[in-house]
Amino acid sequence: MDLAERLLQGDKRAVARLISMAENHDPEAVEILKSLFSKTGKAHVIGITGPPGAGKSTLTDKLAKAIRKEGKTVGIIAVDPTSPFTGGSILGDRVRMNDLSTDPGVFIRSMGTRGHLGGLSKATQAAVKILDIYGVDYIFIETVGVGQSEVDIAKNADTTLMVMVPGLGDDIQAIKAGIMEIGDVFAVNKADRDGAKRTAREIDMMLDFNHSDWRPPVQMVIAVDNEGIDELLGHLKDHKKHMEDTGKLQQRRTLNSRLEIIDLVQENLMRMILDKSKKEEMINQLAVDVAVRKTDPYTASESILKEI
Repeated sequence: MDLAERLLQGDKRAVARLISMAENHDPEAVEILKSLFSKTGKAHVIGITGPPGAGKSTLTDKLAKAIRKEGKTVGIIAVDPTSPFTGGSILGDRVRMNDLSTDPGVFIRSMGTRGHLGGLSKATQAAVKILDIYGVDYIFIETVGVGQSEVDIAKNADTTLMVMVPGLGDDIQAIKAGIMEIGDVFAVNKADRDGAKRTAREIDMMLDFNHSDWRPPVQMVIAVDNEGIDELLGHLKDHKKHMEDTGKLQQRRTLNSRLEIIDLVQENLMRMILDKSKKEEMINQLAVDVAVRKTDPYTASESILKEI
């Protein structure tokens, strides 16, 4: 059997192999995704983001277990930062999900960012499609937790869960633009700590400025003690239902598809430029010319585009 057939028959090894191929830009993986793309779009894709140390991995673990109690299947993509110096990644998120690794209804994949900014790996979108074809009911994407610029998750998920914890900073942290605006559901984790209610109140006050027909709920949770998890899962389901009932799920997926097409065009253009050694030499020479002020970066970029 080829990989495509094995994937359709629910072979976990085929899933792992295909994700690795997608990470390494293997053309065969692209061809398989092209041929099976019509089988995607069934899973509820939930992005989990928030600052480092907020407990995203523990929360993902507890949510996955709650879903498994309902007899549903789960795919988890846990993205970890890659070192800019060694190119290595610890991929430690799955340590907190150790219990799930032996569950036949759960597939966990750790991925390094490989230098990609925005909290995700470049291969995340391909991995989501592969898990969707494989047939899981829910796909969790747990981001790196890089801070206030981590908004790529909103381009990849049907529902974005923002995880916050008390004691991260002053009141103004709750109203920072960008990162706080992408949350569809908010979880205040470690709710037994001092200041948790205040943090939840600040988030709720920020949501007064939200003019959407969906007001993001704010749920207090203590992930390590499994408190508030069922209620949080209920909010995630409610958001999906609201999106389906109002037609906004299709709108969101259309916008995300548009952004993905643009990203792929950019990626393919860059590959066209960098793949050929002659172009590489040209770029290196132009870099020297710009550095010594023989030319400017605008003219240099225009000359590369003229070449291709």
